[in-house]
Amino acid sequence: MQKLTNQIEILNSIPWFLDLNREQIERLARITTIEEINAGDQIFCEGDRVDNLYIILSGQVSVDMAVPTRGQVRITIAEALDIIGWSKMTPMVRQRTASTHALIKTRLLVINGDELTALCEEDHHTGYIVMRRLANVVASNLLSVKLQLMDLILHGSADPVRPPEK
Repeated sequence: MQKLTNQIEILNSIPWFLDLNREQIERLARITTIEEINAGDQIFCEGDRVDNLYIILSGQVSVDMAVPTRGQVRITIAEALDIIGWSKMTPMVRQRTASTHALIKTRLLVINGDELTALCEEDHHTGYIVMRRLANVVASNLLSVKLQLMDLILHGSADPVRPPEK
């Protein structure tokens, strides 16, 4: 019971869930856990099977993608109240699209992705709130990646393009 009470308090402190009622928060609390991750620990790797959604409660997490000829490129640094692993909630994505690791000691709220999907399908109000919030996260991430891609294109190559030899 103490664990559930702790999860409820944490969920009530996250602005993401302010529109949910007590019963919805309790149901969400039952499918969450808290994890402490040490600096340098990996949370998930690009290509892994998607499973959970994570909300950073404290700390910093790097989000990196493999880019051909560039290696690992840092896409962003996620901080408190940022969401990582959101692709679990998009049915078309079956593998992680980025790798993450803690930059400093980090505390995560881990939401079981399969159970969250089921909860959203069963309770459409909860589903609407979750998906509306996720849409904002996805749009923000897309904009960030677009800006970084433009920067890579404009400033990424110091080598001049050579015409093919004849």
